[in-house]
Amino acid sequence: MFDIDKWQEIFSTIAKNKLRTFLTAFSVAWGIFMLVILLGAGNGLRNGVLNMFKDDAINSIFINSGQTSLPYKGLQPGRRIQFTNEDFEAVKNQVDGVEYITARFNINVSVNISYGNEYGSFSVRSVHPDHQYLEKTLIKQGRFINEMDLEKFRKVTSIGITVKEALFHHEDPIGKYININGIAFKVVGVFEDEGQEGETEILYLPITTAQRIFNGANRINRILLTVGDADLEESIKIADEIKELMAQRHNYDVDDPKASFIVNSIERFQQVAGTILGIKIFIWVIGIGTILAGVVGVGNIMMILVKERTREIGIRKAIGATPGSIVGLIIQESIFITSLAGYLGLLGGVGLLELVSANIPSDTPFFANPEIDLSIAIQATILLVVAGAIAGLIPSLKAARIRPIEALRDQ
Repeated sequence: MFDIDKWQEIFSTIAKNKLRTFLTAFSVAWGIFMLVILLGAGNGLRNGVLNMFKDDAINSIFINSGQTSLPYKGLQPGRRIQFTNEDFEAVKNQVDGVEYITARFNINVSVNISYGNEYGSFSVRSVHPDHQYLEKTLIKQGRFINEMDLEKFRKVTSIGITVKEALFHHEDPIGKYININGIAFKVVGVFEDEGQEGETEILYLPITTAQRIFNGANRINRILLTVGDADLEESIKIADEIKELMAQRHNYDVDDPKASFIVNSIERFQQVAGTILGIKIFIWVIGIGTILAGVVGVGNIMMILVKERTREIGIRKAIGATPGSIVGLIIQESIFITSLAGYLGLLGGVGLLELVSANIPSDTPFFANPEIDLSIAIQATILLVVAGAIAGLIPSLKAARIRPIEALRDQ
C-alpha cells in the first residue's frame, strides 16, 4: 500500500541533506554508468574482432609457399617453393579431416575490367568451387564457379555485388559478357559476403581457366581448406600433417620457418576468444567494484542519518512505532536513492553507447556495435536495488534496537 506520509518523510530527509544525498547518489549512478560503458565497450571489442573473422570460415587452415632458410639434404637455403595443382590434389586426397578445399592462383598482371562503356578496377581471384565456403560467399543471383567450369576451362565469372552495381547498374548481369584484359567472360553469378565491403569488389574465375589464360601453367599460390567440426587439437594435427606433406613433396626441412606458412584460424580464434574472455572478466570486476563503492556510500549515509535521527527514532518508538516500521522506513529510503541513481546511470550509459554506435565508422578495426544486452542491463539494475536494500539493512536494524529512553537522552 502506498504510504504518502512515509514518502513525504523520505523526501524531507533528503531535502535536509542535499549535498550528502547527491554525492551518494552520484557514486551509485557513476558505478552503473561505468559498468554499462565498460560492458558496451567490451562487446564492441568482441564484435570488432569477430567481424575480422567473418571474411573467412573460422574452421579454416591456409598454407602459403615461401623460400627455404635452412639447408636440407645437400640443398642450399634460398630456394623458392612453388606449390602446384598436384600439391592441391595431394592435400585433398591424402590428408584426413579435410571438409572443403580450394587453391588460389594469383594473377600477377594488371587486370582491366569493362562492360560496354563502363570500366572498373577490381580484384580478380582464380579458385576452385569450394572457395565459396572458405570465404562465406553468399550467392545472390545465378551460381558460383563449378567443377564443369574447371574441367572445360570455361570463361565464366561470378562477380561481387559492388562490381555488379558499378558495371551493370540496374541491368541483370546474368548471361552477359564482361571483358577481363580484353577477353570475354560470361557472368554466371552475383554474390554478397559476410565479411567487409571489400570482399564484394572481387571477380572469381575458374582456376584452370586463369592458369591457361594468364600463363599460370600448373602453379598455385595458396591452399585453403576447412576441417569441419574438428577441435583445436585435431586442427593442429591436420595443419602439421599438411606441413609435413608439403615438406616431403618439395624437399625442405619441415621445421624451416620460412619455407611455408600455415595459418590455423581455429587456433587464432581460440587465442582471441581467450583474450576477450579475460577482458570481459576484468570489466565485470572493475564495474562491480565501482557499484559496490557506491552502495557502501549509501550504507554510510544511512548510518549517519540513523545517528543524526537517534532522538527522533526514540520518540517514534515511545509513541508506538514498531521496529518493523523503523526498518522499513530506512530501507525504503535506501532503495529509493539507489534505484533512482541506478536508473539515471543506466539511462546515461545506454544513451552514450547508442550515440557512439550511431557515429562510429563501419570500417573501424577491432571495434563495432558497442551495445549492451538489455537483459544484462536489467539484471545490473536489479542487483543494484538489492544491494541498496542490503546497504540500508544494517543501519535500519541498528535503529530498530534503539531504546526510547536512551534515545531521549541523546543530544
